Amino acid sequence: MSAGGLSAGDRAPSFKIASDGGETLSSSGLKGAPYVIYFYPKDDTSGCTKQAIGFSESLKKFEKLGVTVIGISKDSLESHAKFRKKHKLKIALGSDPETKMAKDWGVWGEKSLYGRKYMGMERATFLVNAKGLIEQAWRKVKVPGHVETVLAAAASL
Repeated sequence: MSAGGLSAGDRAPSFKIASDGGETLSSSGLKGAPYVIYFYPKDDTSGCTKQAIGFSESLKKFEKLGVTVIGISKDSLESHAKFRKKHKLKIALGSDPETKMAKDWGVWGEKSLYGRKYMGMERATFLVNAKGLIEQAWRKVKVPGHVETVLAAAASL
């Protein structure tokens, strides 16, 4: 793994994570199909909400391409359920309270806000192809236009 985490061409780490829909999401369950995993810092914050709504609004387009979209944060399943209901989200939301998945994917680390250092989730998105390889990785994502960029990359698989 490169110092900056995973990148295109790397094998996607295996995962098994609880979702707010009551099911367990896993890499083995997605085997043979492409998927998008996007990590976000916190439910119901401005950028995270815009991103989740964007992926939800484009979900039918991803589904037409056969691509599953999963959002991951360390928030609880209860928090995810409230977030989903409040914003009418359609995408699967996985809960990673111990940050195991975030660490495996290289998106948990030191952040800085107004000079204060803390550990947090990097906003990052990974497009994984049907062979389980990372097709594209976006790090330190800026929300505007991001969903469209991921969708265009998914369409080229």
